[in-house]
Amino acid sequence: MADEEEDPTFEEENEEIGGGAEGGQGRRKRLFSKELRCMMYGFGDDQNPYTESVDILEDLVIEFITEMTHKAMSIGRQGRVQVEDIVFLIRKDPRKFARVKDLLTMNEELKRARKAFDEANYGS
Repeated sequence: MADEEEDPTFEEENEEIGGGAEGGQGRRKRLFSKELRCMMYGFGDDQNPYTESVDILEDLVIEFITEMTHKAMSIGRQGRVQVEDIVFLIRKDPRKFARVKDLLTMNEELKRARKAFDEANYGS
C-alpha cells in the first residue's frame, strides 16, 4: 500500500518539473535520436535505451554544439564559423584535438580520392 501511495506523488513531481525537452507540447524535434541510440548501444548500453536517457544525452550534445558555435563565432571572423576556429577552441583537449585532426586528414584523403576517380573516369 505504501508503494502505491508514493507512485502518484512521483509522477506529479515529474510533471511539475517541466517534462524535459518536449515540454508537453513537443517544442523541439529530436535531431540525433537515432544516431545517439546507436552510439549508446555501441558503448555498451541496451539495444533500445530509455527514451529519457537519449533525450538527456541529446540535450547535452546540442548544448555543447551551441556553445562551441557561439565561441567560434566570437573568436574568428565575426559571424562566421571556420574549421580553424574550432581547432583553436579544442587545442588544449588532446583527445578532441587528435580526433579532429584525424577527421580533417581523412576528409582531405577522401577529396583527393574523389578527384583522382573523377579524373580517371571523365578526364580522358
